[in-house]
Amino acid sequence: MALGHYTNNSFVRQQASQLSAVDAGLRSYMLRIYGYMTAGLGITGVVALAISSLAVSDGQLTSVGLALYTPPLAWIVMFAPLGVVLLMSFRVHRLQAATVQMLFWVLAACYGVSLSSIFLVYTGESIVRVFFIAASMFLAMSVWGYTTKRSLSGLGSFLFMGMIGIFIAMLVNLFLASSGLQFMISVLGVLIFAGLTAYDTQKLKEMYVAGQSGELAVKQAVMGALSLYLDFLMIFVFLLQLLGNRE
Repeated sequence: MALGHYTNNSFVRQQASQLSAVDAGLRSYMLRIYGYMTAGLGITGVVALAISSLAVSDGQLTSVGLALYTPPLAWIVMFAPLGVVLLMSFRVHRLQAATVQMLFWVLAACYGVSLSSIFLVYTGESIVRVFFIAASMFLAMSVWGYTTKRSLSGLGSFLFMGMIGIFIAMLVNLFLASSGLQFMISVLGVLIFAGLTAYDTQKLKEMYVAGQSGELAVKQAVMGALSLYLDFLMIFVFLLQLLGNRE
């Protein structure tokens, strides 16, 4: 009996030690993802501010602003981030970790150029206010996705289809310029990307492999940061369209 009791205690301690190691590794893994994401958002913000200051002088567009915000360069500025996202998504297995990291920083800078125009449309105060609202919403949904025991896998397919529908509607509205349709797109966009934040967080948690290191670990962390970065950015943009005060 004593031997059996000792063996059971030893087994319990061993399992507890393994679980503790996994928890510590998982926290480190998630913090690394959030670190990349935060750095990416920082680059986006700095580039957006820098470009907006070059694009406008005394309330008027400079030559830089006219070049960036009018066709044909405006279309390149708009769709360049999408090209980088697709390159990272479809070529990640063939790229080195350092290249994937570099592409993520390039993407963050591209989005900074693309989003620089918001400083021409919305007041600085409302941009800051909406940023903190978006950050609070993102944090709440990410924490929920991390802690919930409920599987969100079924919700993911529904949200992905909704995301595709939103982007199609946005392309259509480029030609229709309907304020009603834009309002509906913004509301649905906030809801869909808030849901995707929870889904992506849970998926990243489930993808964690204890002891993983090297190139694969870096690429997995960067791609995880990419998904959360895009979720946050879309929440911010759609909320800004709903709540931002125009200049």
